[in-house]
Amino acid sequence: MTADPRLLTPDPCAPQLFTDAGAAVAALEALYAGAVGFLATAFRRALAEGRPPARVRAYYPEVRLAVTSYPRIDSRLSFGYVTEPGTYATTVTRPDLFRAYLTQQIELVLRNHGVPVQVGWSATPIPVHFALAAADDVTVPHDGVLDFTLRDLFDVPDLATTDDGIVNGTLLAYPDGSRPLAPFTAQRVDYSLARLTHYTATAPEHFQNHVLFTNYQFYVDEFEAVARRALADPASGYTAFVAPGHQVITDPAAPLGVLPRMPQMPAYHLVRPDGQGVTLVNIGIGPSNAKTATDHIAVLRPHAWLMVGHCAGLRGSQSLGDFVLAHAYLREDHVLDADLPVWVPIPALAEIQIALQQAVAEVTRLEGYELKRIMRTGTVATIDNRNWELRDQSGPVARLSQSRAIALDMESATIAANGFRFRVPYGTLLCVSDKPLHGELKLPGMASDFYRTQVARHLLIGIRAMELLREMPLERIHSRKLRSFEETAFL
Repeated sequence: MTADPRLLTPDPCAPQLFTDAGAAVAALEALYAGAVGFLATAFRRALAEGRPPARVRAYYPEVRLAVTSYPRIDSRLSFGYVTEPGTYATTVTRPDLFRAYLTQQIELVLRNHGVPVQVGWSATPIPVHFALAAADDVTVPHDGVLDFTLRDLFDVPDLATTDDGIVNGTLLAYPDGSRPLAPFTAQRVDYSLARLTHYTATAPEHFQNHVLFTNYQFYVDEFEAVARRALADPASGYTAFVAPGHQVITDPAAPLGVLPRMPQMPAYHLVRPDGQGVTLVNIGIGPSNAKTATDHIAVLRPHAWLMVGHCAGLRGSQSLGDFVLAHAYLREDHVLDADLPVWVPIPALAEIQIALQQAVAEVTRLEGYELKRIMRTGTVATIDNRNWELRDQSGPVARLSQSRAIALDMESATIAANGFRFRVPYGTLLCVSDKPLHGELKLPGMASDFYRTQVARHLLIGIRAMELLREMPLERIHSRKLRSFEETAFL
């Protein structure tokens, strides 16, 4: 404990220097486990015995890197190094969950800079809510339940310091003068891990490195069917299927229970032991849901996310069931305007585009010029008004024509823009489900026939694209297009 009688903390320990990434991560895990164990024990004692004699506090561990010279780095790389001398730091949470990521990122900075990293306590307290997030036997009650005011004796989440300042480019240095080593602070990560569980009804541990977003339940049904076929094939490499409610099946014939209440954005995971499987999230309809999902999944540092949903075709030459490969986005969703102004271009990423086009060719067995029969590339417009067709057509239709848009939806540009903002490779492959400008509205009978014949093929294309991306080296997928002037060393 500390000598200060007004503060109860774990026993102090001196920071350590490491030249081995595995040893550094093991030290982070030990520090974190000790901190949350200390807080959990103190909180359980407070529930049983009443008000603690002093304030209880434990700190997140941190990684520090001190660089004294300008590096000579392979210019093809977009991450794994800092660009100039200085001290760089990041707080760390759940090192058990992020073990592979942390090991990889620390290995890169050790290799590129040839100096050790320092692991020790940070100055950032761990909120008791986050420390107890994984505890099954205790929860933090609301104010008024305890015989003391919680925030007087335990640290609680502080939204004033839990923001996206690093990824938005507004936080360039911490108060102690060090600069960010990673794109998210530990509190920001903990906040999103809690939100993910709430919104998707699956634990963050189950999320895979390749994430598909969709806006219709039909894709979920087909994803389950694909997962069961994969589990029945030992050569597939997939070992489990996880559904909301933390349901894990490894037997392709095992039933899934029906939840009494589905979460807002249910997630399903086709799992590989190395985390390189595929996650599908049904975000529903609208840019707000798309932003919410990507805001939180981003802290898991996935290698790619793709939108595979339905859209309105805007050209008379399109047919229902045609595919749209977005190579530009018209952003009229507005939910990211404060974080990423509309004047910021959202570029297409070559590696993603190639993987999607190759997947379409493989699944449809069409190549080259013949692909144009069923797929067009062009601008996708994303709007925040589901009933845009009811507006005076001179406004929205004129803008759509001026932008050369070929399709319209309510999620794709949001997902792409947040991918750009969070440095997560992104892409969009949509399927035309209606053509409102040409009298083909999404009516029940037509929709049912369309869904029955098109969803399976579309989903297989999305999964195949992810498998192609999985085979690429990380340095190819994580494009330099996503990196700004001053970037964190960690992805």
